Amino acid sequence: MNRSNFDVIVIGGGLAGLTAAIHLAKSNFRVLIIEKHGYPRHKVCGEYVSNEVLPYLEFLGFNPFEFGAKRITEFELTTHNNKKIQATLPLGGFGISRYEMDFRLYNLAQKIGVLVLQDMVVDVKFQDDNFQVKTKAAKAYNSKIVIGAFGKRSNLDVQFNRAFIKRKSPYLGIKVHVSGPFDETKVALHNFKGGYCGVSKVENDHINLCYITNYESFKRYKNIEQFQEAVLFKNKALKTIFSSSTLEFQKPLTISQISFETKNPIENHMIMCGDSAGMIHPLCGNGMGMAIQSAKLASDLIIRYLNKDIDSRLKLEDAYTKRWNRTFGLRLRVGHGIAYLFRQDWLAPKLLVLLRRLPFLVPHIIRMTHGKPIKM
Repeated sequence: MNRSNFDVIVIGGGLAGLTAAIHLAKSNFRVLIIEKHGYPRHKVCGEYVSNEVLPYLEFLGFNPFEFGAKRITEFELTTHNNKKIQATLPLGGFGISRYEMDFRLYNLAQKIGVLVLQDMVVDVKFQDDNFQVKTKAAKAYNSKIVIGAFGKRSNLDVQFNRAFIKRKSPYLGIKVHVSGPFDETKVALHNFKGGYCGVSKVENDHINLCYITNYESFKRYKNIEQFQEAVLFKNKALKTIFSSSTLEFQKPLTISQISFETKNPIENHMIMCGDSAGMIHPLCGNGMGMAIQSAKLASDLIIRYLNKDIDSRLKLEDAYTKRWNRTFGLRLRVGHGIAYLFRQDWLAPKLLVLLRRLPFLVPHIIRMTHGKPIKM
């Protein structure tokens, strides 16, 4: 076969792109991943994964606990005025850094024959029922299928004139790893005025602190340290964690223009996976699980299409759109609703009082933003 021809090209080598590539390669298809960054690298991410994806990861040949993932069973939520609620997670999850998980999946992908190219895609053309993908290094690659797994925002979103990219988003994400005391079985969400911070342990006993805030609130302060002192630390739980821990990063990671707007699962005949297809609000803590599950949805259908069990591209695209919406539509709507309610600083404490009086609602809400274990 021509070295520039593939069955599937995956644009983006994050969780969705890597898991889809591994799945397809296991079915003996020729797969190329084009990823602009090298491995390993840290990403702004909550780094909590729902256990619903464990059966699928096992099928792919990946066991996160071999690489130090922490088993998480408990949930804690606090408001900016220090009201607290705790609950047991209905399904549970695990904590592992993107630095570790992406790198291990990358190694697995290469081991089973996926070609991983470090380059940047600058153009995708669809013509005569085939794709041509061009990169910054002036290379061109051809394939029957392209999976778009390039994350939250990309130059390709601009090229394809996607609706969400035209509107500025007010959200800023900031992440650090620290060392210090924290219950490794717990994932916590600590609300502060204008945002909230997710806390959980990952491998090496590091604690991932990842928070999202409104940029308008943030820019009133000179730097991250001043913002944290003036805003985050009004939440006593956050102040305790930050003040009793040691920073493991040279400086915090940041990402701006995070958009939670609706996206299309199909764009210019590309099958979109992970955050490229839609992003659940981080307040719900299940973005990594959704990315992995979307890769399975896409891969199952792509395999059927390439094996001619699905006899047209239109049917493939229609089936993926319906499955994506059926699997994730309710989660996204609930996530938007929860995030809206907790953005109302006056309302969040009242909601917590209600949940403390009706504790059975907490696991019910969690189930609405998570799925059941994936059947293999």
